[in-house]
Amino acid sequence: MSSDNDNDRKTPVEIAVARHRRWWLAVVVMLLLALVYYLVFVNQYVVAFKSQSEHFMHGSIGSETATGPPYWVFKALPVMYADKLGPEGWSRFGFLYEKPGDDLPIGVSRRVVSGVERVWLNCSVCHVGTYHLPGDPVRHLIAGAPSNNLRLQEFIRFFIDVGRDPGLTADALIATIDSPKVGGDLNVFERLVYRYVVFPRVKSAFLDLGTQLDFVKRQEDWGPGRVDTFNPYKALQFNFPMDEAHISGAALNGSSDYPAIWRQRPREGMNLHWDGNNDSVAERNLSAALGAGVTPVTVDRASIKRIENWMWDLPSPPFPVAAKIDQAKAGEGKTLFLHYCADCHGFKDASDYSYDRQRFTRLGKTVPLADIGTDVGRWTSYTENFAAEQNLLYAGYPWRFSGFHKTDGYANHPLDGIWARSPYLHNGSVPTLRDLLEPSAKRPPVWFRGSDEFDLAKVGYRSDQWAGGDLFRYDTTRPGNGNAGHEGYRYGTELPDAAKDALVEYMKTL
Repeated sequence: MSSDNDNDRKTPVEIAVARHRRWWLAVVVMLLLALVYYLVFVNQYVVAFKSQSEHFMHGSIGSETATGPPYWVFKALPVMYADKLGPEGWSRFGFLYEKPGDDLPIGVSRRVVSGVERVWLNCSVCHVGTYHLPGDPVRHLIAGAPSNNLRLQEFIRFFIDVGRDPGLTADALIATIDSPKVGGDLNVFERLVYRYVVFPRVKSAFLDLGTQLDFVKRQEDWGPGRVDTFNPYKALQFNFPMDEAHISGAALNGSSDYPAIWRQRPREGMNLHWDGNNDSVAERNLSAALGAGVTPVTVDRASIKRIENWMWDLPSPPFPVAAKIDQAKAGEGKTLFLHYCADCHGFKDASDYSYDRQRFTRLGKTVPLADIGTDVGRWTSYTENFAAEQNLLYAGYPWRFSGFHKTDGYANHPLDGIWARSPYLHNGSVPTLRDLLEPSAKRPPVWFRGSDEFDLAKVGYRSDQWAGGDLFRYDTTRPGNGNAGHEGYRYGTELPDAAKDALVEYMKTL
């Protein structure tokens, strides 16, 4: 039997050529494997939207990369926990859909990260409001308005509870994803990925969330349309100690209403946020993005810039029934507004949105707490130490924060589209504009949030307990919920009723 091999019958040149070919083949295979690894496990894919409004509603800002659960997990959880969410699903927490049957709610975007499609929050989850008129069940969406529906605290508590639920297992999750109600239909490879990669990470993330935000269970209920902006921010971004020894009293309950985001151009240089802690629209936006789940590493700056450009001149919405405005009475109210309101909130005619900050000197400035007299919770929750930490964010980038600072009170803002920004005061403690013109002793001490039926006369959402829907009892005696302040001669609360009615009529036109 011969021991000769093929190489014994080849010439040295042929052997060299064969080795060269094997070397190139190995290089090609390695490059292909590297390409597959990049395309599947490194590269990110994001859905692009042509129109600015669609991008605002559904476009990714980068929150999925660091925070978002996989798409199929997000779809499966309402089915797994139907006993908690009911047939409403994510709508139980105030998430909105543009039309029945939509796959994901407004404010939930998607991005493929490390080969897995993931979803999480964008700007519109907090900045799309709704209303319907009396006797008309049609719900209208207002892009750029404060969310009056979102129950973010309940949403957070749900994820904390899910993380601690022993029933959340890989088997249960995969079975739900593959169920007809969800329709995931995972293949063998995908089931392995979900069992040994996705599920452990999801479970760990939910448990970590419960550890970091455990203090939320000690807070007063926020209710729909309100958010504690900075306490969760402290815990998630900076790992501040949030146990009872470090945060209690007024600092624990800083819940406030979401702001409107239209007409940002004239707001550049004004003191932004409720307490005026920054005068840069861009920094304010990037800070808000962190609250939605992005990090300085994962933020999609180009996507956020596109939203900034869109809302720079986004018009405020007109009053929904112009025929309901008494023009003669509004004319009287205009004179009163110039006397009582314009110095703090500015003044514009129908064509001028720039405001005259040289004439109206208090516009965009903060008013000390002793003067404004409103609830201190939101102001107390924002500390000098936290401001210092914020100014370290985005280090190494041109957009590094530099303008955050502690102030002495709350900021004055323009009132464009004020009819669509109910309830009122920074913490949403006063249901209507007409109520706000009363001294605090005559404002509703207990009322109900959660209805989006609009009161055309008093200007605000209907707030009685028979308003319908899943209502939240708002008690102004609870910490962080106070409705005092913004009252006295300077604020028009001592005017006769007819003058107050005229002021409200004029503010419908803003």
